[in-house]
Amino acid sequence: MKLLKKTIAFTAAAITMATATASTVDKNLKEYQPVSSLSGKINSVGSDTLNNMMALWSESFQRKYPNVKFEVEGKGSSTAPPALTQGLSQLAPMSRAMKSSEMDAFEKKYGYKPVAVGAAIDALAVFVHKDNPIKGLNFKQIDGLFSSTYKFGGSNITTWGQLGLDGNWGNTPVSMYGRNSASGTYGFFKKTALKKGDYKATVKEMPGSSSVVSSIAKELSGIGYSGIGYKTSEVRVLPLAKEGSKYYDATLDNCLSGKYPLARTLFIYVNKKPGQKLDKITLEFLKFVLSKEGQEIVAKDGYYPLPAKAAEQFLKQLQ
Repeated sequence: MKLLKKTIAFTAAAITMATATASTVDKNLKEYQPVSSLSGKINSVGSDTLNNMMALWSESFQRKYPNVKFEVEGKGSSTAPPALTQGLSQLAPMSRAMKSSEMDAFEKKYGYKPVAVGAAIDALAVFVHKDNPIKGLNFKQIDGLFSSTYKFGGSNITTWGQLGLDGNWGNTPVSMYGRNSASGTYGFFKKTALKKGDYKATVKEMPGSSSVVSSIAKELSGIGYSGIGYKTSEVRVLPLAKEGSKYYDATLDNCLSGKYPLARTLFIYVNKKPGQKLDKITLEFLKFVLSKEGQEIVAKDGYYPLPAKAAEQFLKQLQ
């Protein structure tokens, strides 16, 4: 058993997790048991990182329940809390935890807080072109690349030579890509890797995670950050270290142990009144997400499935 570190905890309390590997789904996850006569509509508004996974989950769920209709919109995590608060969606997928101000706005309307359901584990990845030979980066170097305020003690880095590359790479300018401010990935990277520092004006803000990765794939000198589920054969995920040069790969084991410094939980927030059950259609969908079949979809989409113990903890919140 291992502790899920604070970087991917859904509350301040750590969750005891079962050991798993990145290539397998925990065999102890429960099989989903379909119910009879389920119909209705589910709206999902939120994270771009989770957008493809939401589409895959909804397609599989609809095959079981043809009378259930889905609408999935993924324009960024910051769009999730207001949609949930205003009753425009039942599902609020987010690649970061809700801010206190977002929680407060929801609580002001309903008198209680929304429930955060962990749906998958992501190793937020720093990508470079597949032919870039750099071995890895630490947070001080990332700070120097992406930030203008250097709260991690970095200094301005503009060329690959400043990161130790020589030859033709020495004087090659670094081209940085990131997400826009509506993105939870933008906020998580800013908070965790830049110590809440400001981004450089030269970081190109992209509208989605796939556009970050595709831009790097086309530009030899490119670097950027995105959820690991968007990895392609044209880019490489860099091993990272919080400090020094003992880099850790973006594996599930390193995420669970806290060694990989940009691990996070991907959430789905819901409106559940304490002491009352969720509406049947939302509850069944979340049961499916947290089932073995649902977590197999997580792995298929390139993210890391939850260990069974974590899935059980999240399910308990919905009872």
